[in-house]
Parts: sequence; C-alpha cells; structure tokens
Amino acid sequence: MDFIGALSPVNIQFLLNGFLITIEAALISIVASFIISVLVGTVRYAKVPVLGKLFAIMVETIRNLPLLLIIFFTYFALPEVGIKLDKFTAAVIALVIFESAMISEIVRGGLNSVEKGLIEAGRSSGLTAVQTLKNIVIPIALRRMVPPMVSQFISLLKDTSLAVVIALPELMNHVQIINGHNVNYVIPTFLFAALLYFSINYVLSIASRKLENKQHS
Repeated sequence: MDFIGALSPVNIQFLLNGFLITIEAALISIVASFIISVLVGTVRYAKVPVLGKLFAIMVETIRNLPLLLIIFFTYFALPEVGIKLDKFTAAVIALVIFESAMISEIVRGGLNSVEKGLIEAGRSSGLTAVQTLKNIVIPIALRRMVPPMVSQFISLLKDTSLAVVIALPELMNHVQIINGHNVNYVIPTFLFAALLYFSINYVLSIASRKLENKQHS
C-alpha cells in the first residue's frame, strides 16, 4: 500500500474532480426525481382515471428492474432508435427514472398516512377536494416523508457509482483510472472514496434526524 503516492496532491485533486461530477449528477437527479415523484405519487393517490393506472404500471415495472439495466438502456439501447445521449445525460436520466419510481411510492405512502378525519374536516369546512389536498394533505404528508426521502436520496448518491459502467468521469471512474497506474494505490484510493461518500451521506443523515426531531418537538 502506497498512501503517499496514491494520495498525492495531483491524485486527490483528480478524485475530487470526479466527486464533483458525482455530486452534480446526484443533485440534478434528486431535484428532477422529486418533482416527478410528487406528481406521480399524487396522481396515484387521487386515483385519477386511466393516468393513475398507467403510472402504477410504470412504477411497478421500474421498481422491479435493476438500475444497472436502466443505465445500459439509456446509454446503449436508445441510440439504436436514434436517441444518442452523452454519458452524463444518460446516467442522470437513468437515475431520475429509477428514483422517481422509488420516491413516488414514498409520496403515495405519505399521502395515505394523513388521517381521514383531517380530510373530512377540511371538506366539511367548505374546501374542495383539490383545496383539501393542497392545503391539508400535502403539507402534512411532506413532513412525514422527510426521513424516508432523505434515505432514498442517500441511496441515490451512492447509486451514481454504477455509472462507472459507462465510464462517466465520476468518483469511482477516477478511482479506477488511478488504480490502473499502480496496484499499490488500490486500498488508499478506495478508502479515500469511501471517506468522501461517508462524509456527505453522514451530513444528510444528521440533517434528516434533526428535521425528524423538529417535527416531533
């Protein structure tokens, strides 16, 4: 093991550059998948005719597919039908598709967790079904969704490492490049990558716990 050589300033900078790509892909995927999942989860909760069933089929199908397969599909299969994507875009689209299906179930579960008594109280006070959903159900459900959503976002961040299979220049790709120059760099670079993943995921976990405690206080 050569810690000094593996973690030289040049290599650390190279690894951090890869980590920035990881963070960028994760952030874009988190925002996009959150927006889509709220829409999909709400439509399924409201049991919108046709659209609700269509979303249910799509969600159940995607949830039972491995993310790796979806990444391969967006990068290798779509060009066969004339849709050619760069590595970053293909990885982000795959992540958004997969995570939207996962998070939409969290959204639907959160909406279903709102007590019927609160909904009935809203309706009896003169609110329409849409107003009740907007002003009562969604605000309460969102607070309850925070812990499982943060857990899913943490998983999303870790899942970006799967994009190494299409050579996206993210953290694990850069780790492999460095290790290709010297086998003595393998353990130090993996440990450094693990530290980077752990640090940001630990911060997210702490933030999630604080938000959860704030809700119960």
